[in-house]
Amino acid sequence: MLSSTRDLLETARRNVYAIGAFNIYNQEGVRAVVTAAETLQSPAMLQIHPGSLKYGGSGLVALCLEAARSSSVPIAVHLDHSTSASAIQQALTGGILSIMADGSPFPYSENLAFTREMTKLAHSHGATVEAEIGRISGTEDGWTVEEKEALMTDPDQAAEFVAATKVDFLAVTIGNVHGEYRSQPRLDFPRLAAIRKSVDVPLVLHGASGLPPQMIDKSIELGVSKFNVNTEVRQAYVQSLKFELSATKTPDLVDLMNSGIEAMQKVICEKLQLFGSAGKAHLHQSPYAEMLAIKRGQGRQGGQRKQGRQRSY
Repeated sequence: MLSSTRDLLETARRNVYAIGAFNIYNQEGVRAVVTAAETLQSPAMLQIHPGSLKYGGSGLVALCLEAARSSSVPIAVHLDHSTSASAIQQALTGGILSIMADGSPFPYSENLAFTREMTKLAHSHGATVEAEIGRISGTEDGWTVEEKEALMTDPDQAAEFVAATKVDFLAVTIGNVHGEYRSQPRLDFPRLAAIRKSVDVPLVLHGASGLPPQMIDKSIELGVSKFNVNTEVRQAYVQSLKFELSATKTPDLVDLMNSGIEAMQKVICEKLQLFGSAGKAHLHQSPYAEMLAIKRGQGRQGGQRKQGRQRSY
């Protein structure tokens, strides 16, 4: 069922687990996320990166929305890490009701102004907004302790930012990085605890690939309700393709795609269990999907015959 990000994260926060949000690039990725979630009876999120949106366009958006609607478990669809007002507008027009307005690459004042404007736009469409302060790097190599701390989320600034922008969710930087951790991850949990005290919106942690279980558990305990996962799932897909294509006999294309789905699904299942959301789908039974269906029905022209939906992704 198509669910709202707000419902997923608020319910997870109340029940002390987190939602896995997985970046997808194609039909295989969508299938892997939905099948894993259904297998474990877990809520989950399909995330479209701006690069994927540019490549897949409205077709990819429609694919994700239909997959979510057809799923037997709660699935939200989210635009990830967008610094572009036009891309956010495209996503909202296409029916995505959860976006990340990512002004974190900008100076704080510009981030605040951009996020406030995009939040106003998204809220006018009935959509929710995730934003970020602090700056997550793609690597932790070469940074001094002082430089890393300067990039992290300041608790007082977080409170000011949320109040000024009216965002619904906040992505925090506490030592997490995008991509692979090249040394033992070091997360600043006292900082996370202080952020949790300063803001009342659900918190998000990017760069969850490679974090050990004890850090995941501690992050959830201190208020993280959503983990973004990309690198490990993408690596599983690519490694599966490499393995299958190295075989003496050229594989059938459908078999090749199914192998990729199975490889990604295995990683996704591991993450859903790690985040504590497995078996929690029943906690998210809300009228949201039905409400969306009613809205769509009201938007159709009178006399149009209603047809049963079949899974088409």
